[in-house]
Order: sequence, then C-alpha cells, then structure tokens
Amino acid sequence: MKVGLIGPPLSGKSTLMAAIVGKRHGSPPEQEFTATVKIPDDRLDALAKVYRPKRVTHASLEFVDFPGLCSSDESGKERYRKHLPQIRLCDVLVAVVRDFSGDAVPAHKDRIDPQADLDGLHDDFIFADLEGVMGRIERIEKSLKKATKSHEQEKKELTLLQRCLQALENLQPLSTVLQHPEDAMMLKSFAFLSEKPLVVVVNVSEDRAAADPAISYPYARSILNISAEVESEMAELEPADRKAFLTDLGLSVMARERLIQCCYQAAGLISFLTTGPDEVRAWPLRKDSPALEAAGKIHTDIARGFIRAETMAYADWAKAGGDEKAVRAAGRLRQEGKDYIVRDGDIILFRFNV
Repeated sequence: MKVGLIGPPLSGKSTLMAAIVGKRHGSPPEQEFTATVKIPDDRLDALAKVYRPKRVTHASLEFVDFPGLCSSDESGKERYRKHLPQIRLCDVLVAVVRDFSGDAVPAHKDRIDPQADLDGLHDDFIFADLEGVMGRIERIEKSLKKATKSHEQEKKELTLLQRCLQALENLQPLSTVLQHPEDAMMLKSFAFLSEKPLVVVVNVSEDRAAADPAISYPYARSILNISAEVESEMAELEPADRKAFLTDLGLSVMARERLIQCCYQAAGLISFLTTGPDEVRAWPLRKDSPALEAAGKIHTDIARGFIRAETMAYADWAKAGGDEKAVRAAGRLRQEGKDYIVRDGDIILFRFNV
C-alpha cells in the first residue's frame, strides 16, 4: 500500500516525512522521496515477550513525499502534471496544509490560510478527474455508434460516468459516487484522485499541537493537527527521551503514530497476527476479508491446503496473561473455516495439508 504526501510548497511536507520515517532526507526538492514505514503495534511487543521469537515483523506502508504542488502558474502546472501519474498510483493521500507563521520559512503566496490551501487541492482533484471523465464519456459515445460486442458493458460504464460527471460539476468528489465495490472496480483503471481516501494534516506551531484542527473538510477520513518540526525532532530521539517532549506538548503519544494508524485504516487495512519461535508478525489484510485470503497472505500453499484457522482474539490472549492454555480452557480458542471474516488483532494458526 502506498501513501502520498501532497500539499502546496512550504507547507512542511518534507519535515512531516522526516517525522514519519525518523530522519530527514536529502532528495532534491523537485524529486519524490519514498520510504517504507512500520505500523506501530504494541501488541507485537507483548507477544514477543512471551514467545521470544528470533524476529518481530511489523506491517508496513510505503510513504511517498511529493514536491510541493501549485497549479496557479505555468511552472506549477507543469510540475503538477509531471507528478500526477505517480500520485494516482497512491492508495491513500495525505494533504498537508500550513497553519503556522515564522520568518525562517516564508509563506506560500504570502499568506497563511490552511482552509484555502485545502480547498485549492480539492479543486485540483476535481478538475483533474473531470478531464478524465469527460474524455472517457466522449470515447464511449463514439464507440456506441459502431457495432461492437461490448455495447452493454459500455452502456453501464457510461451511466456510471454520467453520475460521476454530475458530481464533479457540483464540485463533489467521486468518493461520494463510487461507494459500491462493483462501481469502483468498473472505473479502477482511472485511479481518480477525488475517489482516494484522504487524510488531512494541519501543520501547526508547537503550542497548538494538542489543539483541535481549526479547519473543516467533510470528505476527509481524518483531520489532524501536527507540529511537523517538533515531531521530526522527537523522531530522532531515543524513546525514553521523548516523554518530556510529549508532556510539554500535552500529548500522550507521538502524532506521527496517530497519522500512520490513520493512513493504515484509511487504506481499509487491519492486521492479523501470527506467533512462533521464529517470528511474531503482523500481517496487513483488507478489512472484511475471509480466512482463506489471510492464509494466502502467508503462503499460497497454506491457502491451497487450508483445513482450518485456529483463532483467538488478542484481547482474550492478553486477558489470560499470554497463556494459550488459559484461552483454550475459557473456550475462547475458536476453530474457524475458510469463510470466516478475519478481525483486527486475531491471532491465527493455520492448519493445512498439501
């Protein structure tokens, strides 16, 4: 899964990226920077203390920091078009807007207005998708004038695209239209920007890190206040040294952890867990996926020879003090079939035969 950081120039995206990955990167400002980031999960630490595995493996996301985007001038439009294909490949977008002042970093467009910056990104997404929808409608209408075997499918697609066109003309994102899996699948190849899950980060000054965001956006999955500069400084410290910083900010956990979790959830992912002497691991899985698909995440042979999934909830395991026998004695160890819908935090041992 890929998460793209986007926003106007000087919004603090690269500083936020430094906070997310734990170090600053030296990529040229016109280039993308990509890093794989572990999903924070305290459950793995607790499991590792009991099972003492050779390694602990977290689920992860790939974060991409894109150069600052601004379509208000020709050079900005050219940069926007250059990076648009890669932005479309992202599964989740994080819009970073600035809400802090400071002489050290000049303000983009000589103003600090996070709501206007976010509204500008919204408009850019709408217009980019509008161009794609109108172009596709024109091609389908031409195709329907000819005798082809694909007419019925094209008619279905045209009906859906006309709904999309109406929404975009009313400045509504396609996330309000493509809510059914079959609709989203029909238009998946377009990778529409306004359909993608969006998380908004308001980059604020240190004294407002614990405050509620002062902007609104009804189509966002989450809106977070983050002081990117302070978070990037804390990310380079040892965990024990961060507590004083968090206390001063009025936070219980680093905002980067909340952001990473928000992106993971926005991507529609949960984690199921496996244990053993070799490895304790969190496996990313699409929400509402069956046990058979989870088995295939580990190995295709496990899915092919699936017998059952011995499953216990992490909460039951923790309540039992990490004692599997106690979980079994309490009747909380379940034997699940291939159609069982896996839940976040399920600890699963797959039985299989090939």
